[in-house]
Amino acid sequence: MNDVRKAVLDAIHTRRSVRTYLDDPVADEDVRIILEAGRWAPSGLNNQPWRFVVVRDPTIKKQIAEQTRYREIIRNAPVIVVVFMDNEVSYDRVKDCQGIGACLQNMWLAAHALNLGAVWLGEILKNKDRVAEILMTPESLELMAVLAVGHPRHGRQSSQRKPLTDLIVKEF
Repeated sequence: MNDVRKAVLDAIHTRRSVRTYLDDPVADEDVRIILEAGRWAPSGLNNQPWRFVVVRDPTIKKQIAEQTRYREIIRNAPVIVVVFMDNEVSYDRVKDCQGIGACLQNMWLAAHALNLGAVWLGEILKNKDRVAEILMTPESLELMAVLAVGHPRHGRQSSQRKPLTDLIVKEF
């Protein structure tokens, strides 16, 4: 197996959701690399419906944190990336949501490649209007997720997956 293929597959298999972080800041360059990875995700008709708000300010993070039961993750993350879908460029909601999922996965893998930890928070969607109000975003932007990013407090995250045979419905 060539080195690139091995590196990509290793990243997919070793990436974990990281919910606790050190107090160390995340470098601006690392945030840019993560955003660039998201920017290069595939999207239907290449419409690139994702929009980002990067939040480091503790006061704003605290206000956003209050919108979810996972508030401690947001409060303790040095940086969060709030990911929106721009409904003005959307042409097919399902495809655009799938594209944003790919965007988030790219950002997650980029954080992992930078030895950072990240977690994708979706429960906050129940308060998407309040998050938009806090961030003063245009009405065309719809909250899709929050990505919390930081230096992992520990490396003990583990995960299990169902056997592939349980997931394949049919093969022809």
